[in-house]
Amino acid sequence: MTAHISAKPGDIAETVLLPGDPLRAKWIAETYLTDPVQYTAVRNMYGYTGTYQGHRLSIQGSGMGQPSASIYAHELLAEFGVKTLVRVGSAGAMSKDLSLRDVVAAIGATTDSAMNRVRFNGLFDYAPVADFGLLRNSVDVATEKGKTVHVGPIFSADTFYSDNAEMEAKLAEYGVLAVEMEAAALYTLAAKFKARALTLVTISDHLITKEVMSSEDRERSFADMAEIALETVIR
Repeated sequence: MTAHISAKPGDIAETVLLPGDPLRAKWIAETYLTDPVQYTAVRNMYGYTGTYQGHRLSIQGSGMGQPSASIYAHELLAEFGVKTLVRVGSAGAMSKDLSLRDVVAAIGATTDSAMNRVRFNGLFDYAPVADFGLLRNSVDVATEKGKTVHVGPIFSADTFYSDNAEMEAKLAEYGVLAVEMEAAALYTLAAKFKARALTLVTISDHLITKEVMSSEDRERSFADMAEIALETVIR
């Protein structure tokens, strides 16, 4: 048991999906896992363990932003022996080549957070990247399902409501596909603990066109992402 996860040794599988929203964690567990058991509800951040096609998996809510995601990723990796973490969340498109409901697999994560500058004493800018095996699996799974996954870098922002449109345009100019708030921290911690990590996000809004996905579309599209993630981790 840790300060934020009330699980006992063995309660959590070595492979964990990390939706930011605890209610999405509950939905994924109850929709896709066989015999899911809730192992934590501390701060209403739900965690479940069950099986998917015979493979033992856990689903853990991780909250919003890098500080919150770092807490859960660190405790899972350091205290519960987790070896694989896959974030499943939402993102805002920064590229005109993306549309609502598209899925992005983040090969790397640029960030404006100071967390890694503090971690490395300001000596250099660390480049957090995904595990290649998971990344490749996700593309293969999506292709087999007739879905398209856009592979490229994303931006892990510390600010949700940004007034800096010029910065967003510059990032897009350099090939950054979308903005979210957790991947950079997840990839850094996975590297520290010699674990595998991947971030899959569904485009729920568009910074260029100003389109926003409806609640019904969110549910249907996030199901596609969850299924890609589940198939990815059992290969």
